[in-house]
Amino acid sequence: MLASFVLHIAGYDLKGLYSLEEYYAKDLAANYDAIAVGPLHNYYMGRAESDISKWVEYFCIGMAKSFEAVAYRATEAAKKGVDDKHIGLRSLDTMQRKCLELFQISDEISSSDIQQFLSYKPRSATALLSRWVSDGFLIVTDPGRRTRKYALAKAFRKLLD
Repeated sequence: MLASFVLHIAGYDLKGLYSLEEYYAKDLAANYDAIAVGPLHNYYMGRAESDISKWVEYFCIGMAKSFEAVAYRATEAAKKGVDDKHIGLRSLDTMQRKCLELFQISDEISSSDIQQFLSYKPRSATALLSRWVSDGFLIVTDPGRRTRKYALAKAFRKLLD
């Protein structure tokens, strides 16, 4: 995850289409073999001078395969004439993208849905939903205090197709 985070910060983001973790998880033995830097487990007794070239090579191969997988998916989608939803998805944060799954199940959600789905406390879920309404991601469909319901704003509904 740290590698994915560093890549994201540097502008090399796979936008959720594929993750390096998938590559690593497919062959755990190779992953553990690549990160093994020798028998020493004490930083002060030689680990700082360890040769990490095996891990760097493994990591670079993983990067190449990950980006190849994204390119393949994009090419296949283009052949099928699939609409590019990437522009709309780019404007969403990670939590908003994740919560799109809720709208695939139901047209409306509530604070309790967010609490369960994201394991949030009631106040945190309510604050998040309020922010999303302010940002234009959601609209309030039922303004009742206890029964408040939310739906995706029109601009984001097309992402579900």
